[in-house]
Amino acid sequence: MRTDLSQATFIIPIRIESPDRLRNVVTTTAFLLENFKTNIIIKEVDKESVFQRDALPILEDIVDVDIWENFNFIFEESDDPLFHRQRVLNEMIAITETPIVVNYDCDVILPKKSYEMAYNSLLSGDLDVVYPYGSGNYQKQVAANDGVVSQFLETGEYKYLDEVSNIHTSDFGWAQFFKTKVYREGGMENENFKAYAPEDKERYYRFTTLGYNVGRINDYVYHLEHARGENSWFSNPYMEDNQDEWIKLGKMTKKQLLKYYSEQEYLNKYASL
Repeated sequence: MRTDLSQATFIIPIRIESPDRLRNVVTTTAFLLENFKTNIIIKEVDKESVFQRDALPILEDIVDVDIWENFNFIFEESDDPLFHRQRVLNEMIAITETPIVVNYDCDVILPKKSYEMAYNSLLSGDLDVVYPYGSGNYQKQVAANDGVVSQFLETGEYKYLDEVSNIHTSDFGWAQFFKTKVYREGGMENENFKAYAPEDKERYYRFTTLGYNVGRINDYVYHLEHARGENSWFSNPYMEDNQDEWIKLGKMTKKQLLKYYSEQEYLNKYASL
């Protein structure tokens, strides 16, 4: 039986640049569909839709539930070599209709209980934002292959991921559960960051500094490893500008952050929310 997370929407921005990225997108999407009664929005930005061409046929074959029940796929054609992940996330936040929204990377798996604990912590009002993994050595980097993910999806046994995992540090990325209202009030994603950036650090700093109740679940996050191009590594040509933006924001007080975000023109697109 699927766990009821019907008051949440998982928003997943994607650009499928390698075969392992494709496998990861299929794995995480299939896992969510099979295990949770929830809402999913995936938005792909690329020259052509790799998800529609290559991922959807696999999902329709391996997933036992109606994948279109609460699933929204959006494709935006673009020949821009850089993936503006922050803008894409904001566009999905803008169309989210549930009280909870989950900023969710396409290569992340959590223990099943972590999804439910994070969800219930927000519904109960105890927390405004939940990081569903611990701070420290709580990342399991998974050297996945087709056989490993097939065994995992077929059995639901995490041992298949554990057997090919190494422990690494964990801090701010991968997945965050937000009250939708809080995410919007707190400035959403900062579109001044472009492609690979320290936006994960800034997001955590911002929502804690603004006084929102941010909590964690002290369990692991499984990160399915993948090849890294300029959209997911320091070779991003905007990296220096991104770092400068973070250094500036990371020194701001609550009052200064409120002023900064009140002046951001990109937020005007979402002013009616």
